[in-house]
Amino acid sequence: MAKDVEEKTSSIKIQKKPLRLRIWNNRGFYLMFIPVFIFVLIMHYWPMLGVRYAFFSSKMVPGGGIKWTWVGAQHFINMFKEREFWMAFKNTLIISVVKLLLNTFVAVLISIFLNEMTSLVCKKFVQTVIYLPHFMSYAVVAAIFTLFLSPSSTGMINETLKDWGWIDKSIDFLHISSMWRPVFYIINLWKETGWGTVIFFATLSGISPELYEAAEIDGATRFQKMRYVTLPALSSTIIIVLILNLAKVLNIFEPVFVLYNNRVFDSSDVISTYVYRKTFMTAATDYGYSTAVGLFKSVVGCILMLGSNYASKKIRGRGII
Repeated sequence: MAKDVEEKTSSIKIQKKPLRLRIWNNRGFYLMFIPVFIFVLIMHYWPMLGVRYAFFSSKMVPGGGIKWTWVGAQHFINMFKEREFWMAFKNTLIISVVKLLLNTFVAVLISIFLNEMTSLVCKKFVQTVIYLPHFMSYAVVAAIFTLFLSPSSTGMINETLKDWGWIDKSIDFLHISSMWRPVFYIINLWKETGWGTVIFFATLSGISPELYEAAEIDGATRFQKMRYVTLPALSSTIIIVLILNLAKVLNIFEPVFVLYNNRVFDSSDVISTYVYRKTFMTAATDYGYSTAVGLFKSVVGCILMLGSNYASKKIRGRGII
């Protein structure tokens, strides 16, 4: 009997309403969606049509116009042959990846430290102090640290090191290739670690206290509770943060632009600053070449994001895409 009922039920086809009628019945929702849809099209998809300029060469003509000439993949061939491009590409990967890993590691460490603090007042004070630099623009941060690291008598760092007897001569930190990157990482840690700390600390706040109580009953020490309870709870958030930031790993511009100079190009020039110089600081600007470099950067960023998402599926069993 049950089998017959099941067969009859499976044979019944649910008749859906026509699409036009469904749209009309939900017309209010579609009307509310139209402004968002138009905004997404204009702000996110319409600019993508400019990708075609990567296959054209631009030339200024009398009267202020621009003449576009089809060149195919010539821009990409010239780009791959140019030494400056590969130097900028290598610097971009090194600076961005090290910055990402270093910021994530320090943010996790500080989050665990805050989570272990018993005084609520001290916890809030420390959290506020390390988060405040996030609201400062990189232009202001660059001005502050340029003053601190100045080799002149106004440079607090050099004068302090001299007073301690650690150095005899002032060091021009921002004009020495071998020292520029370490200084950049320190400045970036000072400014951005607070934001990452907020994300990881929010995850830690959601951990059930019962897990810690159970671990304590089992005789776990504080270090063991951090190792077997805290870190596993943070692992998913860490992977998600890494994947989301890895997609933007090649987009670094402002932090480098406000701190680099001609003397440290070999260790500080990145793809975005390279495009900026090629576009705005050359006599004969070819917007097609700049577009080709930008397109290459976007493709590599997409590959990095998909690769990290695939690794996440292999490690965690699921990705975020």
